[in-house]
Amino acid sequence: MINTASENPVLRVAPAAPAEAAAYFRASLAFHADVSDVATALAAGGDPGFVVVDTRSTASWDQGHVPGAVHLPTALVPEQAERLLDKSVPVVTYCWGPGCNGATRAALALAELGYRVKEMLGGFEYWAREGFAYETWQGPVRRDADPLTAPVDGDCGC
Repeated sequence: MINTASENPVLRVAPAAPAEAAAYFRASLAFHADVSDVATALAAGGDPGFVVVDTRSTASWDQGHVPGAVHLPTALVPEQAERLLDKSVPVVTYCWGPGCNGATRAALALAELGYRVKEMLGGFEYWAREGFAYETWQGPVRRDADPLTAPVDGDCGC
């Protein structure tokens, strides 16, 4: 049995004060959007107020991408962003999934070029796993939602 905070790996470093925690989490939301929120905004119809950018390779893009996304591989951001994107429109970047930092690197490059940008948490992996439709060169595809990532009733309680 763990008796003291110094023995408890979770509490070895004490939680931040509430005001510090609120500032951190507020800032986090300024930098990240989740797959569900992006899908909801895109499904609402009309202009969602942002553009989605797929930062993966052409081969990955061809396997599937978010409908309406702009294809701009991370390495090409410096030379192609201004041709493909409007600086007055916020950008949401994504790559493969949580194990890939391509969307983070692209978001950094875009921010350094003067774009307002967020990263879509979970990337394409979670887009597909949550059962949202995606496009391939063969046409639209939709997989059944993974019950471990998307609740059956559609309400994660978030």
